[in-house]
Amino acid sequence: MVMSDESRDREPDRPESGPRALALDLARALRFFSRLPVPALPFERDPHALPDFSRMTRMLPLAGALIALPGALLLLVALALGLPAIPAATLAVAVTLIASGGLHEDGLADCCDALGARGDRDRRLAIMKDSAIGSFGAAGLTLVLIMRVSLVAGIADLAGIAAAAAALVGMAGLSRWIALWLMLRLPPARKSGASASAGRVRARDFVIAGVIAVVLAALLLLSAGHGLFAILLVLLLAGTTVALCQILAHRLIGGQTGDVIGATQQLSEIAALTALLILIPA
Repeated sequence: MVMSDESRDREPDRPESGPRALALDLARALRFFSRLPVPALPFERDPHALPDFSRMTRMLPLAGALIALPGALLLLVALALGLPAIPAATLAVAVTLIASGGLHEDGLADCCDALGARGDRDRRLAIMKDSAIGSFGAAGLTLVLIMRVSLVAGIADLAGIAAAAAALVGMAGLSRWIALWLMLRLPPARKSGASASAGRVRARDFVIAGVIAVVLAALLLLSAGHGLFAILLVLLLAGTTVALCQILAHRLIGGQTGDVIGATQQLSEIAALTALLILIPA
C-alpha cells in the first residue's frame, strides 16, 4: 500500500525494520482486527495511533491465527471433555467471532445485501454502507456460520481433535492473507472509506505475508496429520474463491471495499476448510 504523509505522521514511533517493527505491526494488526487485549509495547509511544497498513500486511496471517487461537483451545478442551463435535465447534466459532469483533462477518452481511440488490453500482455501494442488515445479509451470515461450524465439526469427527484445531487456526491466518489479493488487483470502489484510506497493498508485502501464511498453515496441518496434497487443495480452492470474488466485485461495484475484503476472507476460509474435509477418509 502507498501511505500518505498524513498516515506516516500518525506513527512517529515506527521502527524501519527488525524485530521491533514486526512486533509493532503485529500488535496494531491485533488491535485493529480483533477485540483481544493488546498492551502497549515498551518502545511504543502511541498505542492508539492508526496502523500503517502498508507495513502491517506482513503480520496479518499471524494476527489471524492468534485471533482464532482462543476458539481452537476451547475446541480442544470441549472435545477432550467428551462434548460432541457440533456443539464443540459451535463454541469454538462463537469464541473466534467474539475475539474478532465480527469484523469480517459484518462485511459479509453488508456484501450480501448490496450484491443481492437490484440497481446500479451507486445503489449497491449505498446499501453496502448502510449498517442495517437485510434479508440477504441475515441469510448469508447464517449460512456462513453454519458452514464454518459444520466443517470444523466434520474435521473433528473424521480426523480428530488436533486436526480440527490446526485447521481452525491455520485457515484463519491463510484466509486473511489471501483476501488481500483484491486490494492488490482492484482499486477502491469509493473515494472515501476504510479501503480507500488504507491504500493499495504492495506486491512485495503480499508475497511476504503469503510466505508466512502458507508456512504457518503447512506446519500446523502437517503436524496434525493433514497431508501435503491437502495443503495444495486448500490453496487451489481458496484461490479460486478469491478470483471469483474479484470478478464479481469488479463487475457489480467496479472495485473493492472493506466489506468486500471481509466477505472474501469468510468465503475463502470456508473454501479452505472444505478442501481439508474433502480429503479426509470417511
